[in-house]
Amino acid sequence: METITNKTLEKLKYELVRDGIVAYETLEKAEELANVQRINIGQALINSGILAEDTLLKFLESKLHIPYVNLEDYTPDPKCFKYVSFPDARRYKIIPLFKIEDVLTVAMSDPLDLFAIDKVVETAECSIEPVISSESSIIKKIDEYYKVADTVDNITLNDDEAESFDWTEELHKEEAGEEHIQHVIRAILKQAIIEDVHELNFEQVEEGLKVVFKQVGEIVDKGTIPAILNSAFVSKLKTLSNLDASVCEIPQLGKLIFKVDNTMLIASVSSFPTIMGERISLKIYKPPQKLDKIIPDEKARSIITHSLQNPGIVLVCGSPLSGKTHIIYSLLMEAAKNKKNIITIESIAKYELKGVNQCELNENIGFNMDKALRFIEFQSPDFVYLEGIKTRDAFEFLSELYYNDKVILTEFMANNMTDLRQKLAFDDFQTFKTLISCLIFIHSKDSIEVFDKATLQKYLA
Repeated sequence: METITNKTLEKLKYELVRDGIVAYETLEKAEELANVQRINIGQALINSGILAEDTLLKFLESKLHIPYVNLEDYTPDPKCFKYVSFPDARRYKIIPLFKIEDVLTVAMSDPLDLFAIDKVVETAECSIEPVISSESSIIKKIDEYYKVADTVDNITLNDDEAESFDWTEELHKEEAGEEHIQHVIRAILKQAIIEDVHELNFEQVEEGLKVVFKQVGEIVDKGTIPAILNSAFVSKLKTLSNLDASVCEIPQLGKLIFKVDNTMLIASVSSFPTIMGERISLKIYKPPQKLDKIIPDEKARSIITHSLQNPGIVLVCGSPLSGKTHIIYSLLMEAAKNKKNIITIESIAKYELKGVNQCELNENIGFNMDKALRFIEFQSPDFVYLEGIKTRDAFEFLSELYYNDKVILTEFMANNMTDLRQKLAFDDFQTFKTLISCLIFIHSKDSIEVFDKATLQKYLA
């Protein structure tokens, strides 16, 4: 994923200093923060409390002589959404508002992004009139109003057809071109949802691209996309996931957004080079639920909520595809109620959570877990979620966070409680396991066990 910039603020940032709005030293610190977190400098100024968003927007309005529009109570014209695709709207933080004759008015957080404007002009084939709006309000409106027709369309599930649905029927329809490929992708996703599959893979074989559904302890071959369609299928899937379709020699990680009925789902899409060609892995994540929907037992929920408010490690365990990420996002939603500084470090943010500072790693620019761990303390977090802790250094860092009175949320893979006990018996985990304040073990989606510190320590002793 590319670094997020704001060309407007990059051009005008020193005007902030000249107008006495921000000190030069403060601006430098904000730039460092923006580089580390891969956010634009304006967002860094706002997140740090240096500038109110309203102050920044009025500054831009006065300098650019471009009107500011508050989108909070504004309803865009849905007929205009066809002029800006969903991926472009999200990528460039731009949403069309209305069109009068041959002029399309769009709200932008970065009105000097000429590349974005050219892209819209090329697609819409009309003139563009930009107005300034806040980045957060634009994203909110995009998620609220956009029909995700430019991803993989809306997937409608019908109970009557569920048992007989087969994605290959879509494949064999006598269609051609990009639209047919998009329908095939949609059909594969629909079958995965019907069969409650959350991981599927596309593997290069001699016959073409094999479609594989992965369930707990089982891999199922679901058919093959003919070799003649390989290139077009992979290119379309990568484009929909904001990956570079022209690059196949290095791994890439992206995000695919689609609707099932009226529910927005997100999937991480990982491409990986093999000697046969690219292998693409897709993991579907369900929207997070409130904690009481997942943990109905009041006593167990009380253990969790207490642990989310006090220093210690909250550990979520389970086998692969058991739903660890789903529960973690519910825990983050619960923790956000405490009005604390919550920071996550993730390979990819599955859903945007209100009140949570979500941070995505980016190996392409050297922003890996090691660098994130070295810089996160400067953000003074109260609560930290670290995804996929595997190294000894990372476990030692968890201990440092604990001794600095932080709440830490992380996950650990174990097939059952016996497997967990055996893994944590290794010397590397001796300190780590004494710091666990709460263990949530997912046996299945209908069986989740919660341990408090005292009970867990007896079990692990």
